[in-house]
Amino acid sequence: MQSWMNSPAFVAYALAGLALSANMGVLWAYSGAVRGKTHTVMNAEDVGTVAKRAEVVPADPPAVARVLRAHANATAASVPFLFLGLLYVLLGGPALPAMILFGVFVAARLLHSVAYLAEKQPFRTIAFATGGLTTIALLGNVAWLVVRGA
Repeated sequence: MQSWMNSPAFVAYALAGLALSANMGVLWAYSGAVRGKTHTVMNAEDVGTVAKRAEVVPADPPAVARVLRAHANATAASVPFLFLGLLYVLLGGPALPAMILFGVFVAARLLHSVAYLAEKQPFRTIAFATGGLTTIALLGNVAWLVVRGA
């Protein structure tokens, strides 16, 4: 096994990736549950198969649209963070900053998802900003590791 795979930074990255993937998976499943409660589908072929008493609608009902926006936001924020996190680990970044950055980002994204679904401001914006600033901090750390190693 590669030495970086045994490092505390990689363990922190792996745990962060698992948590972020679980968050996206829960949001994905929840969107289906909310859609089921609205008895709507977007595709005619789904009537009678996926949803027994469903009505075909041209747009998502507001409750479904909210969950889908939360899911899209979680995905859009997590992908660059996970890419940068992997670079950080592969470049041999120290464990303590990794644990802090990965932990703060995961906490911010989980809080953002909860606040988004609960329609809670300013918590949603604070969580979003915290995640964004953490991504910028990780970007800076990766850039420093690249420049230092060049």
